[in-house]
Amino acid sequence: MKEYLIKPIGVVRSMYREPSLTVQDQDLKLNRETLIRTKTNKMGVSELIIKKEFEDCLDGIEDFSHIVVLYWAHLIAGEKRDVTKVHPAGKKEYPLVGVFATRSPARPNPICSTTVQLLERNGNVLKVKGLDALDGSPIIDIKFHHPSYDAPPNVKIPDWVKKLLNYFREELK
Repeated sequence: MKEYLIKPIGVVRSMYREPSLTVQDQDLKLNRETLIRTKTNKMGVSELIIKKEFEDCLDGIEDFSHIVVLYWAHLIAGEKRDVTKVHPAGKKEYPLVGVFATRSPARPNPICSTTVQLLERNGNVLKVKGLDALDGSPIIDIKFHHPSYDAPPNVKIPDWVKKLLNYFREELK
């Protein structure tokens, strides 16, 4: 199969410098400190510095309240991308599932996406709230968020996802 080259369109500027999830022994570990950092980050403000050559691509983006940011999890080492199965959030009580059934950044191509609130645009700089990317993460694309595109009706999710979401809600109180 042919390989493709992805050209970053910009870079993330965030106060977060270290990954909060780490891969060890083919599992993801998540601890209370990580939960606190994740919660804080979701409430934090980041900047998307878009290359000047792509500034015109941003025209009209400020008319949206939310955007989807696709970025490369650049601190996931090559050998960590061989992970095929994980316990979600590193918790053994959840089933061992294929990495494509998770949001884990440890995957063959560590492409991550997050829907964020767009606070403002100033030329080639977007100020956003709720981004979980680390400082220096290459931005590979931006799309507008629209509920009819991004939230289809009758979505099915496994019970373990519901339990995991409840776990995070309880831990972050």
